[in-house]
Amino acid sequence: MAEKLKITLVKSTIGAIPKHKATVEALGLKKLNKTVEMPDNAAVRGMINQVRHLVKVEEI
Repeated sequence: MAEKLKITLVKSTIGAIPKHKATVEALGLKKLNKTVEMPDNAAVRGMINQVRHLVKVEEI
């Protein structure tokens, strides 16, 4: 596993179910095409898996 993950919001949360909106917000993503770096651990991987249709993930 990589040390960190680079997560980018590539699709809008408009129309997404509230649980997915909350997950995207918890990842620290507020605007489209914004990127955050998060540690690569099971909790973050689980959140990414839940909203994988909205985000792009790169290993750093």
